[in-house]
Amino acid sequence: MATPANRPPVIFLMGPTATGKTATALALAEHLPVEIVSVDSTLVYRGLDIGAAKPSAAERGQVPHWLIDIRDPAEAYSAAEFRRDALQAIEHIQAAGRIPLLAGGSMLYFKVLREGLAELPPAAPALRARLEARARQEGWPALHRELAAIDPNTAARLHPNHSQRILRALEVYYSSGETLTALHERQAEHASGALEERYALVQLALLPEDRSLLHRRIEARFAQMLEQGFEAEVRALYRRGDLTTSLPAIRAVGYRQMWDYVAGCSSREEMIAQALAATRQLV
Repeated sequence: MATPANRPPVIFLMGPTATGKTATALALAEHLPVEIVSVDSTLVYRGLDIGAAKPSAAERGQVPHWLIDIRDPAEAYSAAEFRRDALQAIEHIQAAGRIPLLAGGSMLYFKVLREGLAELPPAAPALRARLEARARQEGWPALHRELAAIDPNTAARLHPNHSQRILRALEVYYSSGETLTALHERQAEHASGALEERYALVQLALLPEDRSLLHRRIEARFAQMLEQGFEAEVRALYRRGDLTTSLPAIRAVGYRQMWDYVAGCSSREEMIAQALAATRQLV
């Protein structure tokens, strides 16, 4: 096992949206020989640029970036795939004599990178369809309460309207008889510290001192996205005809609300209010 003194460094730069992670990463690149690995579940998708606050071509020209624009929006991208791709990126960057700087706000991705992944049961389409039908009839908060009775630890981490993760947690339980908490605890017994055994981790977090200031920054950033053509970006995705709200790319915060507006399901004022509320909940 490598000792702390000779483990190659890996930097984690974490934090909520709108806290300045991209600017901080680029500033670090002026002083350190880093390459940036995106830890963001939306930046992987091509065509999701403005609403994802994707680094510009000029910014990506300043320093190499990894795991951006690697999937079509019609494709899913799992946490397991991220872990595989991120570990490969880290190895390539280290082999080139440079420092991997993993920057983003997808905390699940940081978690699985550090701890590994529990072996979860495969998707059960019929069960998932029944749960989604119940959600349409009863609402996601009702299924969240059901999850709280089954797996209170997982439910406590999820917003009552976090449909995708509530659905997966219930699907895992009803198909395997085990809760996500139990599966993750068993995995942690074997995988905890695995990344630290290979690399010297430097973990940095950007946290807002004033929540109201962060909310104002979120509002200003969304207004800027609208000025930059966010609506036109989503309309282009909508016109493709092969994308739906069942896909992770279209369910991303901001995109889901703009998609509903483009589809005629909400007014512009409702879209803006819903997008800002969803972003604050994500933070």
